[in-house]
Amino acid sequence: MSVQDLHGLLSNIQRNPGIPLDLDWVDLIRVNRSAVERRASTLPARRSVKKKYQIAWLLRAISCIDLTTLGGDDTPSNVQRLCAKARQPVRQDLLEALGAQELYLRVGAVCVYHAMAPTAVAALEGSGIPVAAVAAGFPHGLNPLPQRIEEIKASVAAGASEIDIVITRAHVLTHDWRALYDEIAAFREACGEAHLKTILATGELGTLTNVGKASAVAMMAGADFIKTSTGKETVNATLPVGLVMARQIREYEGKTGFKVGYKPAGGIRTAKQSLDWLILMKEELGNPWLDSKLFRIGASSLLSDIERQLEHGATGNYSAYNRHPMP
Repeated sequence: MSVQDLHGLLSNIQRNPGIPLDLDWVDLIRVNRSAVERRASTLPARRSVKKKYQIAWLLRAISCIDLTTLGGDDTPSNVQRLCAKARQPVRQDLLEALGAQELYLRVGAVCVYHAMAPTAVAALEGSGIPVAAVAAGFPHGLNPLPQRIEEIKASVAAGASEIDIVITRAHVLTHDWRALYDEIAAFREACGEAHLKTILATGELGTLTNVGKASAVAMMAGADFIKTSTGKETVNATLPVGLVMARQIREYEGKTGFKVGYKPAGGIRTAKQSLDWLILMKEELGNPWLDSKLFRIGASSLLSDIERQLEHGATGNYSAYNRHPMP
């Protein structure tokens, strides 16, 4: 499928409006961990992408990156540098060497704290690159609910067109699905036209069955994307978790007709890992999830390693990381 065909297929995607909470559906979700782990282990082992095909897949991976800075030492200047990198993620000489100079290559979004959202919006003006702001008491989600809702509204008012929220993990751990649904639905309402990316913090949910149930409830409540992690947990994005979440997305589309996006985040640092996630999307969800409209990778250092692989593809030599610096 060509890039043009894929964009045409995705241009008419209807935003997930959510559905009433279906507890019978949630109760039926069961996950066999050993079966999931066996299937996940085949993804990097069974498929191998080489030479010009690898270059094409890596360029696609770049277009799906949510280029992220979520440090306590963030400053306007380093956010501006990150946005400059988002506008031109690969050196022009490399693109020319690869015959990709005609691509309008950019990342999927820039993800920052609320305080840096106005800076990012200004730096990306005219680029078409959305700003995603983390909100709702990120990363732990333990602030009072009214305060979390106001934070979302403030980020939208500051120009963020995507909001990455965190859930109250206790709702999942105690199986209070109504409370989880109501919380996410309130966040969706606060987002207005901005897209809601719901972080499940899967490394803190205890079981893969909990991950599956939380994924389903989040989509029922109107999440536009479901996302693995904040990047601050001990365990972040893993392929078994990705498989469980992807299959819930597939089931949700089958039952409702609405496509929901997916975003793994945390610990994805190498070009090889980015290919593993793209392969998971293609095999479990199909071509529409190979586009930034439905797939993102939350990362900061990943881009540098992809650039190194691209330079190897262009020259036959691996380069040092300092030739591809991040801000």
